[in-house]
Amino acid sequence: MPYRVTFVCTGNICRSPMAEAILRHHVAEEGLDVEVDSSGIDGWHVGEDADHRTVLTLTRNGYRSAHRARQFERAWFATYDLIIALDRGHLRRLRAMAPDEETRGRVRLLREFDPDAGGELDVPDPYYGSDADFEHVRDLVEAAVPGLLEEIRTALKDR
Repeated sequence: MPYRVTFVCTGNICRSPMAEAILRHHVAEEGLDVEVDSSGIDGWHVGEDADHRTVLTLTRNGYRSAHRARQFERAWFATYDLIIALDRGHLRRLRAMAPDEETRGRVRLLREFDPDAGGELDVPDPYYGSDADFEHVRDLVEAAVPGLLEEIRTALKDR
């Protein structure tokens, strides 16, 4: 059974699909048995493609994206090994939805995996920003990927 990771942001069109595509690329390169997807806390964009600036940023940097937005459902807690929130607001909402303490422990912030993040653990929402804001989000995601991969490798070894 594969290790399952999901990323969660607000509407599932900017940050979480970007993180999904980037992590999916890296786990495929390593041949890890990991499934990666994403969703949003809110359902505003359900069924829509990722924001065109997300797709452009990913494409410019060698990543592929095929995405349809969806809303995170409480029942999904049972299906994921790791649920990655993109900011503290998402973290609070996901932990409040979680059915028990063990499940709440599987909800983490992406930037927790970046040793250089310091106290700035939120990935800012680029939706109302420029292309540079989307590139900044990509930089933050890529900075967290090595630590996240290490977490996943450890979990896979412990299975």
